[in-house]
Amino acid sequence: MSEVKVINVNVGVFEENNKIADQVRAKNASTGTFLVNVMASPGAGKTSVLLRTIAALKDTFRIGVMEADIDATVDAEKMKQAGVRSIQVHTGGECAMDAAMTMQAIDEFDAGDLDLLFLENVGNLVCPAEQDTGSNINVEILSVPEGDDKPLKYPLMFQVCQCILVNKTDTRKYFPFDDAAFEQRIHDLNPDAKIIFLSAKTGEGFEEWISWLRQQIVAAGKEVGGQE
Repeated sequence: MSEVKVINVNVGVFEENNKIADQVRAKNASTGTFLVNVMASPGAGKTSVLLRTIAALKDTFRIGVMEADIDATVDAEKMKQAGVRSIQVHTGGECAMDAAMTMQAIDEFDAGDLDLLFLENVGNLVCPAEQDTGSNINVEILSVPEGDDKPLKYPLMFQVCQCILVNKTDTRKYFPFDDAAFEQRIHDLNPDAKIIFLSAKTGEGFEEWISWLRQQIVAAGKEVGGQE
């Protein structure tokens, strides 16, 4: 019996996306906009973390948020109520933003006058990790209730992120979470990843997170026009 022929098409598909992602980075570099792609499971606390982050940085940077969801406008409305400039992006059923969607959203948002732009990606730990959106950095938010085993189950997500935020540390008394085991699992996949434990509710860990984010923006300043 003849062997089954297998054709791997991933390279071609992702190659085209990566070309557009480079165009996104070039566009943002020309306007001095630093793009942060924020990924997480539904309920991990992306919006809460972003709101607290923006509150800490709004006096230094001009900030905007692109809220990506399959449907609804819940998160964009929360941002609007908090006085944050935002746009809701519907992905038409797609489970994550790709570079072309990101470029279109940036154009529609007219984000050229922003210093710092957050993309709150569609909530899941699989699809968003597979697509380069053209961001300057990728940030993953994991919550304590989700457990410390997620790097074992969804390794790609933790490989593509420069920073991992472990949110909802205020729930530790209810949910077991092995910090050391989690950190080891992350660094086995991604030795350079920054891991920060925090709570959007209490503010624990936010000083470290804000400091790290500022450093990334300043370090990219010569390329993207960030504040020195």
